[in-house]
Amino acid sequence: MKYKVSIDVSAVYELLSSFMIYVTEKWTDNLDIGSQFKSDLDQQLPTHVVNELKKAGSWPFLDFDVLYALVIIREKNPEDHIESFLSWVQNSSPQKLHPQLTPFMPSLTLEDLTRVMSAYPPLLTLWNLHYFSEVEEEFRVLIEEDAQEKSVLLLKMESESLIEYATGGVVLDDLPVSSVILFPGVHFRPINTYCFYENLLLIQYPVDVPEENEDDPPMVLLRMTEALHDAERLRLLRFVADEPKTVGEIAQHLQLSDEKLLHHLVILRAAGLLRSHVNAEDQNGRFSLRPDGASELQMFLESYMRLS
Repeated sequence: MKYKVSIDVSAVYELLSSFMIYVTEKWTDNLDIGSQFKSDLDQQLPTHVVNELKKAGSWPFLDFDVLYALVIIREKNPEDHIESFLSWVQNSSPQKLHPQLTPFMPSLTLEDLTRVMSAYPPLLTLWNLHYFSEVEEEFRVLIEEDAQEKSVLLLKMESESLIEYATGGVVLDDLPVSSVILFPGVHFRPINTYCFYENLLLIQYPVDVPEENEDDPPMVLLRMTEALHDAERLRLLRFVADEPKTVGEIAQHLQLSDEKLLHHLVILRAAGLLRSHVNAEDQNGRFSLRPDGASELQMFLESYMRLS
């Protein structure tokens, strides 16, 4: 199936992603920023700011789907400032924006949209003031450069090939959507995140931060070598090499618990060694070997060793 793919880039996406990681305390064990991200910030941020931000931790997780949808329909300006977006949300009428969002989210009520548009901008303003504004410029350069690269590739590659390349192995198996929006992110590296809307899929793909010291091995190479330094993960790769397998099939073949298997799958996906097949029917998905992974391992290894 052919998808209409577009590349979107905005520091607002990165603002939301970093805020979501902090307030929900999810995923950090699998992210490059590490589990200390929240604890370190709790020590650095003023106490009243920490207490205010904590409020969002108990709010519905689906609120973030609404926030990302607001970024999609945002009033775009040449600078795409964080402050402009937050001001636009605060000063816009929910009654006006609701018809623009319901094509993506048919079940979104005006009451829920009003609550989101009222509750989140003050907290996002605090988050931007006390954290994100300090890292925005560095990350903006990275995501804008990467988005430019992907936009050029979009003119040269098939849409499905670009999706798999940008995400490091996501394959869409005839999803009931016609459009896919890709946007680069840094805080969530090395994993992808998704928002499933009506007839639209929003995918955040990771952009790696360059190493400060050129003598340090690149993070992508470390992920690959870590992933391969385990006999169970090597057996997993061998099992899925011939055709995609479900999570249940992999667990049964390797005699692994769900928790252990999920741990292996996350590491192998983050290393770009597994394809993740996303479809509408199988919520757990299927996995297969990503052939480009082996060649990329050789490329990164030779580059670091200066063999080429």
